[in-house]
Amino acid sequence: MSRADHFTIGLLQHASPIGASREEVHTTFASMAREAAGRGAELIVSQELFGGHYFCQQEEAALLDLAEPIPGPTTQCAASLARELGVEITVSLFEKRAPGLCHNTSVYLGRDGSILGTYRKMHIPDDPRFFEKFYFAPGDRGWQVVDGVAKTGMLVCWDQWYPEAARLTALLGAELIVYPTAIGWYHGETPADRVQQRDAWITMHRAHAIANGCWIAAVNRIGVEADLTFWGSSMVIDPGGVIVAEAPQDAPAVLVHRCDRARIEEMRRGWPFLRDRRVDAYGGITERMLDGTSA
Repeated sequence: MSRADHFTIGLLQHASPIGASREEVHTTFASMAREAAGRGAELIVSQELFGGHYFCQQEEAALLDLAEPIPGPTTQCAASLARELGVEITVSLFEKRAPGLCHNTSVYLGRDGSILGTYRKMHIPDDPRFFEKFYFAPGDRGWQVVDGVAKTGMLVCWDQWYPEAARLTALLGAELIVYPTAIGWYHGETPADRVQQRDAWITMHRAHAIANGCWIAAVNRIGVEADLTFWGSSMVIDPGGVIVAEAPQDAPAVLVHRCDRARIEEMRRGWPFLRDRRVDAYGGITERMLDGTSA
């Protein structure tokens, strides 16, 4: 397949407030998607679980009713938009796979509305206000790269803290890795804690771009939901680790950026990390802990 020397992505950052219906949030998403497409976006990326509030702050079985099948309302909305706008779209949703079995899933749709890829979040957190293990089974489809306008790796939020996830996705040929995200501060944290946590989040994304020589896009939500304030800051990072586009922390944004494929080649020639990997020496990485023994 012949490829252009660039691809253009659009990240949609917005609030999904408690009490808003799925239809209301989908309407917001559609309006922002139309703006992104009008500004040249070829691939539009949603934030994590964008169709409603971040419900994982509590463990409540009744909230499993929020899960939906694939295909279902969210994929149907995205498919209609993809056909209308002639773009590719990836959306994050709460997937009901079977009774009592759900996943945190991203779905990639082509310009004709067809499903090109489905990724189930592999790393599932279980922390105060992020009780995701109660709701989501770990992903079982492995790492995913969709061959669309870009070779796009599909990861989700908590996956962003794991260099193994980014590396294995890059090894599958990803030019771009997208991270739909829902991350924020709880209201008891100090100002210093807030600065440190957001800085750590940004640093991890920059490190993935540098270590793998690929484009990175993270799209986060904004707004106050119960005991969390989401910090926005959606961003696009080039293969050298440079933040080339960034949204505000507290306002909706349609972030559109043109990504140059030549930048991947440039950085991988200058920093040939993939060439110099010692693939013969990494056996220990599959162990939980080495406990002082040789790897």
